[in-house]
Amino acid sequence: MDFLSEKNVFVTGATGMVGSHVAERLAEAGANAVCLVRSRDPKSYFYGQKLDEKCVSVFGDLKDAGRMADIISRYEIEIIMHVGAQPIVGAALSNPLETFRANVDGTVHVLEAARNSKAVKAIVVASSDKAYGKSEKLPYTEDMPMGGASPYDVSKSCTDLISLAYAKTYGMPVAVTRFGNIYGPGDLNFNRIVPGAIMAGINGTALDIRSDGKMVREYLHVEDVADGYISLAKGIGKAKGEAFNFGSGERLTALEVVEKVGKAMGRKIGTRILNTAKGEIPIQYLSCEKAKKLLGWKPAYNFEKGLELTIPWYRKLAGRKKA
Repeated sequence: MDFLSEKNVFVTGATGMVGSHVAERLAEAGANAVCLVRSRDPKSYFYGQKLDEKCVSVFGDLKDAGRMADIISRYEIEIIMHVGAQPIVGAALSNPLETFRANVDGTVHVLEAARNSKAVKAIVVASSDKAYGKSEKLPYTEDMPMGGASPYDVSKSCTDLISLAYAKTYGMPVAVTRFGNIYGPGDLNFNRIVPGAIMAGINGTALDIRSDGKMVREYLHVEDVADGYISLAKGIGKAKGEAFNFGSGERLTALEVVEKVGKAMGRKIGTRILNTAKGEIPIQYLSCEKAKKLLGWKPAYNFEKGLELTIPWYRKLAGRKKA
């Protein structure tokens, strides 16, 4: 990753799971990582790994257009990893306005600031497989139209379309990521299936499953996700104006995820099927052929190996909570 050495890289959402792992990779590569944070959470991977000592932390909010412009200008940003967003489907249902402000307005603010900068050479924007909406045709391929019926899904399809519009209209070096479900150390959203199941296993409690337990997803380890971001930044010459799918190739139901987590932890995890989920798509999986061919990217971790790298982090977190 020599190409990142001494580069000024702006990471939004740096204290989230994905942002913190991207920031860690940048610090290891010798980049000058400028990390956007809204508040200091000592439980986060970012602070747990002392990334605040290896990166420049800047406080701010994506909804503040002036702040985004100031950061990108002041630090002479060359690469932008726009990972920050309101990432929870349920939260988008209860507060769609805040979700659209963070995900849609926030993206426009970052892109506008980049458009007015002469220094920015690469922008990688996080969309999602949810941007495709529900489709009878699977796997999703990048040439399929954007969709979405729920606020979260639409916020990501808007993010996606806006980003590619900036690339095509203004010739900006923008590439878009569409990841499946992501798991790994640092995810503090315990209503998600993987961290929720791990904590249920640690605490010896049953896990509430909001769906019917049969919804199918791909689960990609966060280290593979960080690889995807780095690959796109490095390959922006051939990636600009394009969107890329990234997935694991492993399709699992929610109940299968819980079973595999229990097996990895050496115990059976009980479940309660609530079947109350709204706005969720029954089955989603991605074709990643484009990323493999153009970027040379492929996942390094299957689900079992990924859990081996993930569960110890949550055990340590639980130990700190009890202390």
